[in-house]
Amino acid sequence: MSIRPVKRLIKSKPTLEGAGVHLRRAFGFGDTSDFDPFLLLDDFRNERPEDYLAGFPWHPHRGIETITYVLAGNVEHGDSLGHSGTIGAGDVQWMTAGSGIIHQEMPKGDPSGRMHGFQLWGNLPSSLKMTAPRYQEVKSAEIPEVTDDDGTMVRVVCGQFWGKKGPVDGVAADPIYIDVTVPAGKRKTLPAETTRHAFAYVFDGAGKFCNASGPLEVPTESVGWSDTTPPTEAENRSLVLFDRGDEVTIQAGEEGVRFLLVSGKPLEEPVAWYGPIVMNTQEQLREAFSELQHGTFLKHKMSK
Repeated sequence: MSIRPVKRLIKSKPTLEGAGVHLRRAFGFGDTSDFDPFLLLDDFRNERPEDYLAGFPWHPHRGIETITYVLAGNVEHGDSLGHSGTIGAGDVQWMTAGSGIIHQEMPKGDPSGRMHGFQLWGNLPSSLKMTAPRYQEVKSAEIPEVTDDDGTMVRVVCGQFWGKKGPVDGVAADPIYIDVTVPAGKRKTLPAETTRHAFAYVFDGAGKFCNASGPLEVPTESVGWSDTTPPTEAENRSLVLFDRGDEVTIQAGEEGVRFLLVSGKPLEEPVAWYGPIVMNTQEQLREAFSELQHGTFLKHKMSK
């Protein structure tokens, strides 16, 4: 087994999106080849309703999948093909935009005014760019949870992990998407298949991720790391991009740590990207925006 070294530590950046939603962007709208097949990760966390209630009014998507995971408050959504609903705390919406969808997402806070969730964009391979749109909505109770002997708890949104299978299926990139909580002071090693690109996004507490720069046989008194393997400390709202290996090791801080651990098989295809539309060539991109202007953008009826 080989521990994945930390390739890069990224602090999410304040960003304004939609009609004026204040959020934090961990990555996106740049060179995302290290994250392939993922394109963007936003952390929309706020306690001021005036900073998020304007939401994300009607806008198009083509060529991608959007994965929305809510922790507090709820998100009301609707689309141009008549689909609508609400996802709340612990729920997930996995939308395959495929050939094209026009939709809106309007966040609402909990009784205390808090809103918290994540949106991850996954790229679609060229063979599925123009597939029929599809929704998978998963309620919190449907997401399997497993707790290890040391108290580490994992919610499995998608993929196989610790003998559990997440409820989201049929996703092109075959991702593994889990929500991990490691108790205070505990050290945990989690599998992460070496052929996948993988990252962790810390959103509560803090932890130290092993850099795998040397053996771990010589522990220090404090956290059990080798002197030749200095860890990378990731605090709240930090993203850790991993290099190749088949496991991830983390030492939780004094308050424990909670993070998303996401991995997927890289598509290794060209990306032509502008705003909410991601294709393979500039010609395809121009065609998509031309269709938007001429009212021919939508190609399929919704399949559930």
